[in-house]
Amino acid sequence: MPQTNVHVQNVNEIKSNVVPVWCPGCGDYGVLAAIYRACVIMDLDLKSTVIVSGIGCSGRLPIFTKCYGFHGVHGRVLPTATGVKLANPKLTVIAVGGDGDGLAIGGGHFPHAARRNVDITYIMMDNSVYGLTKGQGSPTTAPEFTLKALPYGVQEENLNPVALSLAYDVSYVARVFSGAIDQMTDLFVKAIQHKGFSFVHAISPCTAFNDTYKFYRERVVPIPAEHDVHNKKSALDLWQTKGKVYLGTFYEDNRLDMGTTFQKLSETVQSKGKGTMERLFDQFT
Repeated sequence: MPQTNVHVQNVNEIKSNVVPVWCPGCGDYGVLAAIYRACVIMDLDLKSTVIVSGIGCSGRLPIFTKCYGFHGVHGRVLPTATGVKLANPKLTVIAVGGDGDGLAIGGGHFPHAARRNVDITYIMMDNSVYGLTKGQGSPTTAPEFTLKALPYGVQEENLNPVALSLAYDVSYVARVFSGAIDQMTDLFVKAIQHKGFSFVHAISPCTAFNDTYKFYRERVVPIPAEHDVHNKKSALDLWQTKGKVYLGTFYEDNRLDMGTTFQKLSETVQSKGKGTMERLFDQFT
């Protein structure tokens, strides 16, 4: 990586020369704006920050920043981000991807990133539709939603990303909404600062094929101030509350991350194996 640090004073210094091409009103603009702000608040070094993306509309996000970026293949955002972080633990690694990318073909990678507790932040930009391919149902499309490609709605129950992340024992779990950028910025900062695998479920409506802004504005509420973020049972109760969609930090657990675990293992092996190679060589001299 280049040695010259690049710190920024305002969001305009983070923006690349590539202009975003999402549809007007797309929730992804809000996610991008919150990432810009989080970078400024945290004084992140852009030369040491990597944004890894999957496919779909959200996959374009890295090119709109001056951070290093990696646009991966379908469903592989988490193993790619894991590889980047483990190859260079000093990097700040942010993974972004859609609900289809992360919970359909990429769904098998989610629990393993969680159990490894690799120190990356995963922002799932959930519009509950395959917007880039013109409106098919995704794993998070609720039965009550009707789409242009599904006038009678989906016939399956939808997956709940927060419920899955809690079941997988993700060490930091939060939910944000593109209609509340200030809160989204604050939670992105918390997620990036968390030492371990952070998952942020970002409700990011698709104005072209599944405009859910009104639906969520009528239902989103902040997580109660008295909620204990270290109490998983309480977190599970929150996501199951009918008629409300809670925003905020659901759960946080400060267990060792994968990089620290590997470092400790390396030190143990080296201390126990001191002189081993010399003894082996002596057998053949």
